[in-house]
Amino acid sequence: MTIRLEEIHSLSSFQRNTKEHIDRLEASGQPEVLTVNGKAKLVVQDAKSYQDLLDALDHAEAVAGIRRGLEAKAKGQVRPMREFLEELGRKHGIELRK
Repeated sequence: MTIRLEEIHSLSSFQRNTKEHIDRLEASGQPEVLTVNGKAKLVVQDAKSYQDLLDALDHAEAVAGIRRGLEAKAKGQVRPMREFLEELGRKHGIELRK
């Protein structure tokens, strides 16, 4: 996602016209960059779009984890769960049920 130039506003404009900014954020679903003295300082977005972004990040992290696991399996860097649990049980003096 790229921030468009029309979504860059000064913090003072946001403070003066908060309702209009909120309406635009909700309607577009796009974030706004707020500037202070001409420099980007904040990014604001509506709550739904932010939650959608968090959901997409969670999904991407899950996919990356699955890929790492599949790559480790392909390289023979994994072992059966039962083997690991038995070793862990021995280490802590816990006997596993068969």
